[in-house]
Amino acid sequence: MSKEIKKVLVIKLGALGDFVLALAAMKKIREAHPKAKITLLTTPPFEALAKLSPYFNAVETDGRPGDFAETLSMIGRIRKAGYDRVYDLQTNSRTNWYFQLLRPFPPQWNGIAFGCALPQKGKARLGMHTLERQADQLKAAGIWPDAPTEPGSAPAPDLSWILRKRKKEPPPVPGAAKPKPYVLLVPGGSAHRPEKRWPVEFYAQLASLLKARGFDIVIIGGPQESAMARQIQKAAAGARDLTGRTDFAQLALLGAKAALAVGNDTGPTHLLAAAGAPTIALFSDASDPDLCAPRGHVTVIRSPDLQALPVSTVAGAAMALTTR
Repeated sequence: MSKEIKKVLVIKLGALGDFVLALAAMKKIREAHPKAKITLLTTPPFEALAKLSPYFNAVETDGRPGDFAETLSMIGRIRKAGYDRVYDLQTNSRTNWYFQLLRPFPPQWNGIAFGCALPQKGKARLGMHTLERQADQLKAAGIWPDAPTEPGSAPAPDLSWILRKRKKEPPPVPGAAKPKPYVLLVPGGSAHRPEKRWPVEFYAQLASLLKARGFDIVIIGGPQESAMARQIQKAAAGARDLTGRTDFAQLALLGAKAALAVGNDTGPTHLLAAAGAPTIALFSDASDPDLCAPRGHVTVIRSPDLQALPVSTVAGAAMALTTR
Protein backbone atom coordinates (compact mmCIF):
# COMPACT_ATOMS: atom_id res chain seq x y z
CA MET A 1 0.00 0.00 0.00
CA SER A 2 2.69 2.45 -1.01
CA LYS A 3 0.31 4.70 -2.88
CA GLU A 4 -0.54 7.82 -0.91
CA ILE A 5 -4.21 8.01 0.03
CA LYS A 6 -5.39 11.43 -1.12
CA LYS A 7 -9.07 10.88 -1.84
CA VAL A 8 -11.33 8.74 0.32
CA LEU A 9 -15.01 7.84 0.07
CA VAL A 10 -16.92 6.69 3.15
CA ILE A 11 -20.30 5.07 2.58
CA LYS A 12 -22.93 5.06 5.32
CA LEU A 13 -26.66 4.87 4.60
CA GLY A 14 -29.16 3.16 6.89
CA ALA A 15 -31.00 4.44 9.94
CA LEU A 16 -30.07 7.08 12.51
CA GLY A 17 -28.96 4.62 15.18
CA ASP A 18 -26.62 2.89 12.72
CA PHE A 19 -25.29 6.24 11.55
CA VAL A 20 -24.57 7.40 15.11
CA LEU A 21 -22.67 4.20 15.94
CA ALA A 22 -20.64 4.58 12.73
CA LEU A 23 -19.36 7.98 13.89
CA ALA A 24 -16.70 6.15 15.91
CA ALA A 25 -15.32 4.51 12.75
CA MET A 26 -15.60 7.78 10.83
CA LYS A 27 -13.43 9.46 13.45
CA LYS A 28 -10.79 6.74 13.10
CA ILE A 29 -10.80 7.06 9.30
CA ARG A 30 -10.17 10.80 9.57
CA GLU A 31 -7.33 10.23 12.05
CA ALA A 32 -5.78 7.69 9.68
CA HIS A 33 -5.97 10.07 6.70
CA PRO A 34 -5.54 13.57 8.19
CA LYS A 35 -4.59 15.23 4.90
CA ALA A 36 -6.92 13.35 2.56
CA LYS A 37 -10.06 14.76 1.03
CA ILE A 38 -12.76 12.59 2.56
CA THR A 39 -16.26 12.48 1.08
CA LEU A 40 -19.27 10.88 2.74
CA LEU A 41 -21.86 9.14 0.58
CA THR A 42 -25.10 9.05 2.57
CA THR A 43 -28.77 10.07 2.39
CA PRO A 44 -30.44 13.48 2.93
CA PRO A 45 -31.42 13.07 6.62
CA PHE A 46 -27.75 12.92 7.65
CA GLU A 47 -26.41 15.79 5.54
CA ALA A 48 -26.57 18.56 8.15
CA LEU A 49 -25.12 16.40 10.93
CA ALA A 50 -22.30 15.14 8.70
CA LYS A 51 -21.42 18.66 7.55
CA LEU A 52 -21.08 19.79 11.15
CA SER A 53 -18.68 16.94 11.89
CA PRO A 54 -14.89 17.29 11.56
CA TYR A 55 -14.64 14.06 9.57
CA PHE A 56 -15.58 15.06 6.02
CA ASN A 57 -14.60 17.58 3.39
CA ALA A 58 -17.73 16.94 1.34
CA VAL A 59 -21.08 15.20 1.74
CA GLU A 60 -23.10 13.64 -1.08
CA THR A 61 -26.65 12.52 -0.39
CA ASP A 62 -27.61 10.34 -3.37
CA GLY A 63 -26.35 7.13 -1.77
CA ARG A 64 -29.69 5.39 -2.19
CA PRO A 65 -30.63 5.95 -5.85
CA GLY A 66 -34.25 5.46 -6.82
CA ASP A 67 -33.68 3.48 -10.01
CA PHE A 68 -30.98 1.89 -12.13
CA ALA A 69 -30.37 5.02 -14.19
CA GLU A 70 -29.73 7.04 -11.03
CA THR A 71 -27.47 4.26 -9.77
CA LEU A 72 -25.38 4.36 -12.93
CA SER A 73 -25.15 8.14 -12.67
CA MET A 74 -23.87 7.89 -9.09
CA ILE A 75 -21.39 5.14 -10.03
CA GLY A 76 -20.14 7.26 -12.91
CA ARG A 77 -19.49 10.16 -10.55
CA ILE A 78 -17.63 7.90 -8.11
CA ARG A 79 -15.51 6.49 -10.89
CA LYS A 80 -14.72 9.96 -12.25
CA ALA A 81 -13.74 11.22 -8.79
CA GLY A 82 -10.84 8.79 -8.71
CA TYR A 83 -10.99 7.77 -5.07
CA ASP A 84 -7.92 5.99 -3.76
CA ARG A 85 -9.91 4.11 -1.16
CA VAL A 86 -13.51 3.41 -0.20
CA TYR A 87 -14.61 2.48 3.32
CA ASP A 88 -17.98 0.75 3.04
CA LEU A 89 -19.47 1.09 6.52
CA GLN A 90 -22.86 -0.08 5.28
CA THR A 91 -21.67 -3.53 4.09
CA ASN A 92 -24.95 -4.75 2.67
CA SER A 93 -26.13 -6.08 -0.67
CA ARG A 94 -26.72 -2.58 -2.02
CA THR A 95 -23.19 -1.32 -1.39
CA ASN A 96 -21.68 -4.65 -2.47
CA TRP A 97 -23.46 -4.06 -5.78
CA TYR A 98 -21.90 -0.61 -6.00
CA PHE A 99 -18.48 -2.23 -5.82
CA GLN A 100 -19.29 -4.68 -8.60
CA LEU A 101 -20.50 -1.83 -10.82
CA LEU A 102 -17.13 -0.09 -10.38
CA ARG A 103 -15.28 -3.01 -11.95
CA PRO A 104 -13.02 -3.70 -13.78
CA PHE A 105 -10.85 -1.09 -12.03
CA PRO A 106 -12.44 -0.34 -8.66
CA PRO A 107 -10.69 1.70 -5.99
CA GLN A 108 -9.22 -0.04 -2.94
CA TRP A 109 -12.38 -1.15 -1.18
CA ASN A 110 -12.71 -2.00 2.49
CA GLY A 111 -15.83 -4.00 3.25
CA ILE A 112 -17.27 -7.42 2.49
CA ALA A 113 -17.89 -7.12 -1.27
CA PHE A 114 -16.70 -10.17 -3.20
CA GLY A 115 -13.31 -9.47 -4.76
CA CYS A 116 -12.55 -6.26 -2.84
CA ALA A 117 -8.94 -5.43 -1.96
CA LEU A 118 -9.34 -4.94 1.81
CA PRO A 119 -11.98 -7.44 2.93
CA GLN A 120 -13.25 -8.10 6.42
CA LYS A 121 -13.35 -11.89 6.41
CA GLY A 122 -15.12 -14.50 8.47
CA LYS A 123 -18.55 -14.96 9.97
CA ALA A 124 -17.50 -13.77 13.43
CA ARG A 125 -18.43 -10.25 12.35
CA LEU A 126 -22.10 -11.27 12.32
CA GLY A 127 -22.07 -11.77 16.09
CA MET A 128 -20.23 -8.55 16.94
CA HIS A 129 -21.67 -5.30 18.21
CA THR A 130 -21.54 -2.63 15.50
CA LEU A 131 -18.68 -0.79 17.22
CA GLU A 132 -16.43 -3.85 17.49
CA ARG A 133 -17.44 -5.04 14.02
CA GLN A 134 -16.44 -1.77 12.41
CA ALA A 135 -13.24 -1.62 14.46
CA ASP A 136 -12.40 -5.08 13.10
CA GLN A 137 -13.23 -3.88 9.60
CA LEU A 138 -10.78 -0.99 9.90
CA LYS A 139 -8.18 -3.40 11.26
CA ALA A 140 -8.60 -5.38 8.04
CA ALA A 141 -7.98 -2.14 6.13
CA GLY A 142 -4.65 -1.71 7.93
CA ILE A 143 -5.47 1.61 9.60
CA TRP A 144 -6.21 0.30 13.12
CA PRO A 145 -3.71 -2.48 13.88
CA ASP A 146 -4.65 -2.74 17.57
CA ALA A 147 -8.39 -2.34 17.04
CA PRO A 148 -10.38 -3.34 20.15
CA THR A 149 -12.69 -6.15 19.11
CA GLU A 150 -13.58 -7.86 22.38
CA PRO A 151 -17.22 -7.34 23.43
CA GLY A 152 -17.68 -3.90 24.94
CA SER A 153 -14.12 -2.74 24.20
CA ALA A 154 -14.51 -0.39 21.22
CA PRO A 155 -14.86 3.34 21.97
CA ALA A 156 -18.32 4.84 21.83
CA PRO A 157 -19.14 7.54 19.27
CA ASP A 158 -18.18 11.05 20.30
CA LEU A 159 -20.47 14.00 19.57
CA SER A 160 -18.57 16.64 21.53
CA TRP A 161 -17.83 18.45 18.26
CA ILE A 162 -21.47 19.48 18.02
CA LEU A 163 -21.12 21.37 21.28
CA ARG A 164 -18.04 23.14 19.94
CA LYS A 165 -19.78 24.02 16.70
CA ARG A 166 -22.89 25.33 18.42
CA LYS A 167 -21.53 26.32 21.82
CA LYS A 168 -23.46 29.60 21.83
CA GLU A 169 -26.74 27.95 20.92
CA PRO A 170 -28.94 26.98 23.87
CA PRO A 171 -30.86 23.69 23.81
CA PRO A 172 -34.17 24.14 21.95
CA VAL A 173 -36.30 23.78 25.07
CA PRO A 174 -39.00 26.40 25.60
CA GLY A 175 -37.90 27.40 29.08
CA ALA A 176 -39.53 28.63 32.22
CA ALA A 177 -38.08 31.59 34.07
CA LYS A 178 -36.17 29.18 36.32
CA PRO A 179 -35.25 26.13 34.24
CA LYS A 180 -35.01 22.79 36.05
CA PRO A 181 -32.99 19.69 35.18
CA TYR A 182 -34.86 17.99 32.39
CA VAL A 183 -35.54 14.42 31.30
CA LEU A 184 -35.90 13.51 27.64
CA LEU A 185 -38.48 10.87 26.70
CA VAL A 186 -38.37 9.04 23.36
CA PRO A 187 -41.69 7.15 23.23
CA GLY A 188 -41.75 6.54 19.49
CA GLY A 189 -39.86 4.49 16.96
CA SER A 190 -40.39 2.78 13.66
CA ALA A 191 -44.10 2.64 12.85
CA HIS A 192 -43.79 -0.87 11.41
CA ARG A 193 -42.01 -2.21 14.52
CA PRO A 194 -44.53 -1.62 17.36
CA GLU A 195 -42.97 -4.48 19.32
CA LYS A 196 -39.94 -2.23 19.91
CA ARG A 197 -42.04 0.37 21.77
CA TRP A 198 -42.74 0.56 25.48
CA PRO A 199 -46.43 1.55 25.83
CA VAL A 200 -47.03 5.29 25.79
CA GLU A 201 -49.21 5.03 28.89
CA PHE A 202 -46.15 3.69 30.73
CA TYR A 203 -44.11 6.67 29.54
CA ALA A 204 -46.92 8.88 30.86
CA GLN A 205 -46.72 7.23 34.29
CA LEU A 206 -42.93 7.57 34.31
CA ALA A 207 -43.22 11.24 33.34
CA SER A 208 -45.56 11.88 36.25
CA LEU A 209 -43.16 10.21 38.69
CA LEU A 210 -40.15 12.14 37.39
CA LYS A 211 -42.03 15.42 37.41
CA ALA A 212 -42.89 14.82 41.07
CA ARG A 213 -39.15 14.41 41.66
CA GLY A 214 -38.54 17.92 40.36
CA PHE A 215 -37.60 17.27 36.74
CA ASP A 216 -38.93 19.03 33.69
CA ILE A 217 -40.19 16.57 31.09
CA VAL A 218 -39.35 16.99 27.40
CA ILE A 219 -40.80 14.67 24.75
CA ILE A 220 -38.96 14.26 21.46
CA GLY A 221 -39.54 12.39 18.24
CA GLY A 222 -40.96 12.96 14.79
CA PRO A 223 -44.20 14.77 14.01
CA GLN A 224 -45.96 11.40 13.85
CA GLU A 225 -45.34 11.03 17.58
CA SER A 226 -47.20 14.22 18.57
CA ALA A 227 -50.25 12.25 19.71
CA MET A 228 -48.01 10.32 22.10
CA ALA A 229 -46.63 13.58 23.43
CA ARG A 230 -50.14 14.87 24.11
CA GLN A 231 -50.98 11.70 26.02
CA ILE A 232 -47.88 12.11 28.19
CA GLN A 233 -48.71 15.78 28.77
CA LYS A 234 -52.08 14.78 30.24
CA ALA A 235 -50.28 12.81 32.93
CA ALA A 236 -47.47 15.32 33.48
CA ALA A 237 -48.84 18.85 33.19
CA GLY A 238 -46.26 21.22 31.79
CA ALA A 239 -44.34 18.55 29.90
CA ARG A 240 -42.87 20.07 26.76
CA ASP A 241 -43.63 18.66 23.35
CA LEU A 242 -40.72 18.99 20.91
CA THR A 243 -41.88 16.24 18.53
CA GLY A 244 -41.19 17.30 14.97
CA ARG A 245 -39.38 20.45 16.08
CA THR A 246 -35.73 19.42 16.32
CA ASP A 247 -33.03 18.45 13.85
CA PHE A 248 -30.31 15.95 14.73
CA ALA A 249 -27.86 18.62 15.88
CA GLN A 250 -30.47 20.14 18.20
CA LEU A 251 -31.22 16.71 19.63
CA ALA A 252 -27.53 16.31 20.40
CA LEU A 253 -27.50 19.65 22.21
CA LEU A 254 -30.49 18.53 24.24
CA GLY A 255 -28.78 15.26 25.10
CA ALA A 256 -25.54 16.92 26.14
CA LYS A 257 -27.31 18.93 28.83
CA ALA A 258 -30.03 16.49 29.92
CA ALA A 259 -30.25 14.92 33.36
CA LEU A 260 -31.60 11.73 31.79
CA ALA A 261 -32.95 10.24 28.57
CA VAL A 262 -35.35 7.29 28.40
CA GLY A 263 -36.20 5.76 25.06
CA ASN A 264 -36.94 2.75 22.93
CA ASP A 265 -34.40 1.15 20.62
CA THR A 266 -34.61 3.94 18.06
CA GLY A 267 -32.25 6.43 16.46
CA PRO A 268 -32.83 9.44 18.73
CA THR A 269 -32.02 7.33 21.79
CA HIS A 270 -28.64 6.47 20.24
CA LEU A 271 -28.04 10.12 19.41
CA LEU A 272 -28.84 11.33 22.94
CA ALA A 273 -26.56 8.69 24.48
CA ALA A 274 -23.70 9.63 22.15
CA ALA A 275 -24.17 13.27 23.10
CA GLY A 276 -23.57 12.37 26.74
CA ALA A 277 -27.02 12.01 28.28
CA PRO A 278 -27.33 9.37 31.01
CA THR A 279 -29.61 7.04 29.07
CA ILE A 280 -32.00 4.18 29.67
CA ALA A 281 -32.49 2.16 26.47
CA LEU A 282 -35.42 -0.27 26.36
CA PHE A 283 -35.06 -3.45 24.31
CA SER A 284 -37.54 -6.19 23.52
CA ASP A 285 -36.76 -9.47 21.78
CA ALA A 286 -37.25 -7.59 18.50
CA SER A 287 -33.61 -6.43 18.60
CA ASP A 288 -30.42 -7.58 20.29
CA PRO A 289 -28.58 -5.02 22.46
CA ASP A 290 -25.45 -7.18 22.26
CA LEU A 291 -25.30 -6.18 18.60
CA CYS A 292 -26.63 -2.64 18.54
CA ALA A 293 -27.17 -1.05 21.96
CA PRO A 294 -26.00 2.53 22.46
CA ARG A 295 -22.79 2.94 24.45
CA GLY A 296 -21.75 5.50 27.01
CA HIS A 297 -23.49 6.32 30.29
CA VAL A 298 -26.20 3.82 29.37
CA THR A 299 -28.40 1.36 31.22
CA VAL A 300 -29.97 -1.23 28.95
CA ILE A 301 -33.22 -2.81 30.16
CA ARG A 302 -34.24 -5.96 28.31
CA SER A 303 -37.70 -7.44 28.37
CA PRO A 304 -38.93 -10.10 25.94
CA ASP A 305 -42.18 -8.14 25.66
CA LEU A 306 -42.06 -4.42 26.45
CA GLN A 307 -45.79 -4.51 27.13
CA ALA A 308 -44.91 -6.46 30.28
CA LEU A 309 -42.05 -4.21 31.44
CA PRO A 310 -43.23 -2.55 34.67
CA VAL A 311 -42.97 1.19 35.14
CA SER A 312 -41.37 0.52 38.51
CA THR A 313 -38.39 -1.19 36.85
CA VAL A 314 -37.67 1.76 34.56
CA ALA A 315 -38.37 4.27 37.35
CA GLY A 316 -35.87 2.49 39.59
CA ALA A 317 -33.19 2.69 36.92
CA ALA A 318 -34.04 6.35 36.37
CA MET A 319 -33.59 7.15 40.06
CA ALA A 320 -30.26 5.32 40.11
CA LEU A 321 -28.93 7.29 37.13
CA THR A 322 -30.11 10.67 38.36
CA THR A 323 -28.81 10.36 41.94
CA ARG A 324 -25.20 9.41 41.16
